[in-house]
Amino acid sequence: MKKANGADKKTTKPEAEVTTYLEKLKYALDQDNTMITIQEVRQVDSERPLEYTNKYTFAKLFPDESPKEAVRRELRTLKANEYMETVKDLRHPKLSEFWVFGRQYNDKDVYIKIRVEIVQRNSVFVMSFHFSTTKFVHNDFPYAKGEEGK
Repeated sequence: MKKANGADKKTTKPEAEVTTYLEKLKYALDQDNTMITIQEVRQVDSERPLEYTNKYTFAKLFPDESPKEAVRRELRTLKANEYMETVKDLRHPKLSEFWVFGRQYNDKDVYIKIRVEIVQRNSVFVMSFHFSTTKFVHNDFPYAKGEEGK
């Protein structure tokens, strides 16, 4: 999997920090008033085939569900062994970092990139939730436990 460009832009967080982040994410998703925003159309979408877009992936994986409800459910079940990296948002440096995860659905790799803000109102921003443009490999997951880890 091609990771984010720029060595200064991406990091690998300690596993304990990933676990804490996932607990914070679950807390936010458990609150009824949490705002979930999905970036339906991204600038990069104009340069790639339709099948690698968020909109297409949601339609294929969750055809009978609201994307926000599917995201709420799916993000609640993310695990530390699905963590890939953390990426600074260079466009909005005052906002929190993006956290990147990978998961398989029906033998297809899905790239998930999110930001959680817990302030006056909890917010989960989903930048990416789409079929991956490249096949994931074991080394993409720093906390994977053997092949079954991802």
